[in-house]
Amino acid sequence: MKPRPVVRPALLLLLVSLLSRAEPVLIRAGRLVDPATGTVATGQQILVEGAIIRAVGPSVAAPPGTQVLDLSDRTVLPGLIDAHTHLCLTMATQGGKGLNELLFRLLASTVLETNARRALVGAMNARDMLQSGFTTVRDVGNAGNYADTDLRRAIEEGMVPGPTVINAGRIITPLGGQFHGLQPERPDLGEPEYLYADTPEQMREAVRKNVLFGARVIKIVVDDQPYLYSVDDVKVLIAESARAGLKVAAHAGTEAGTRVAAEAGVASIEHAYTASTEVLQLMKKKNVYLVGTDFTRSAAEAMGMADYHQKVVDRLKRARAVGVSIAYGTDIIFPVPGETRGTLSIAGIESFQEAGFTPAEILRTMTTSAAKLLGVDGQRGAIRPGMAADIVAVPGDPLADASVLRRVSFVMKDGKVIRR
Repeated sequence: MKPRPVVRPALLLLLVSLLSRAEPVLIRAGRLVDPATGTVATGQQILVEGAIIRAVGPSVAAPPGTQVLDLSDRTVLPGLIDAHTHLCLTMATQGGKGLNELLFRLLASTVLETNARRALVGAMNARDMLQSGFTTVRDVGNAGNYADTDLRRAIEEGMVPGPTVINAGRIITPLGGQFHGLQPERPDLGEPEYLYADTPEQMREAVRKNVLFGARVIKIVVDDQPYLYSVDDVKVLIAESARAGLKVAAHAGTEAGTRVAAEAGVASIEHAYTASTEVLQLMKKKNVYLVGTDFTRSAAEAMGMADYHQKVVDRLKRARAVGVSIAYGTDIIFPVPGETRGTLSIAGIESFQEAGFTPAEILRTMTTSAAKLLGVDGQRGAIRPGMAADIVAVPGDPLADASVLRRVSFVMKDGKVIRR
């Protein structure tokens, strides 16, 4: 009996590497946009090997066997970023009007849906976001019992298509979370949607739970109850998050809550609907990003909050004038017939256009600025050697008309062609 051949571990790893290595891809770009500078280079080539951009220039030497993708009639730019998503949450739009009614529908949606369904909803929304050109998102909670962590891992393992996900796990809040009208007979209704934390010890424990169960950013709610977190409270949460290398995103809708979050020095403030110019100046001083979730008119009407549209447009105008750092974030949580989560999210550029942002400024909020906030600016948000091959293409010139971003015709994520 002949002895079996021995396959050494090092040789096995080499064979697996050779078999799994994707062939190089050369993209011929008619126009290549650099969002950081707002400039365009024509006749460029992009060499992609595996998940990484290896070379960019007018004439790139490609190895034998390189696949060529001709986008010479398109404008090529980095994959887009949405810094405020809720992939695992979809709410019905039927119901009354106003914020209280919206929060009631949030309670109903989260109580009635299982964690398994939340993850499946997340997979659908992640696929649709990617198809619309969003190759990175920050998912800021409302995912049940860490369905967002399961979704992120499934995407990373190639089980389902989706963008790079920076997820928040469970949202940390004072008692009650964002729910109003809870009854003492059912104090558990807020679990597991939120992590209640009212003392410094509870706050540190809540951050540690999120880190343990896979969060990549910490989301807190400052002001959805009559009792707000204090500046000192938020500083405790920031310090504990920093120990794990994570940033803090703070939900704040009121003037008082926005001031608290800004004074404490969070990484970003979500919404800040009624922020005064004075508080916006404080945000600039503290280097706090605004992620305004700037609902379009139609989106605000669908949510029963039509009055919020003009508020966010006005606040956007003032934030731009002050010079606050702004990252694009949409907060889309509802379905619209004929639309996907991706098409609804990309429509948010309308509010920026109304607020007077130039196309170049809009694109920066969706790439350069958002990548810096999310801490991925060394890997994503630009097309240059060494960066992840997250690439999209559109017809027309997005630096002349940002609306063309709503017509993404090509998507590459980590070197894999998703839409062509």
